[in-house]
Amino acid sequence: MTLSHDHRIALIADSYRRLTGRDLVPPGVDPFTALWECPQAIVAHGTEPDPVFFFGNKAALAAFETDLTSFTAMPSRLSAEAPLREERQELLDRVSRNGFIDDYAGIRISAKGRRFAIAAATVWNLIDEHGAHFGQAAVFPIRT
Repeated sequence: MTLSHDHRIALIADSYRRLTGRDLVPPGVDPFTALWECPQAIVAHGTEPDPVFFFGNKAALAAFETDLTSFTAMPSRLSAEAPLREERQELLDRVSRNGFIDDYAGIRISAKGRRFAIAAATVWNLIDEHGAHFGQAAVFPIRT
């Protein structure tokens, strides 16, 4: 089953609430606007064989030094340098097994090649109310 872009965006917030018991978006607020404006970075990728980002909010685009069009064309594995991709895959496997984790830290690389650390990241599966899997998402604070 394929979801529309709006449904995939809503699923970011809905899955977060369902899996963690916490609200990423306040109830009754438009999910796209709330996710887009969130001061923490929020990213999400789909379930392709080489998953591609389908969402990055304003804070994430600034951290990754890119625009939305370029970001949403990028396989998510490219957000980590080649030597760190195995570590990233282990994280994603742990999320797949547990539904979510809230203790991830690692190094990412921007579109301009700048390395930056993320810490205290929550990573979760994008799962609808019927248990269908649509990808994974992450939220992490931006260090200034």
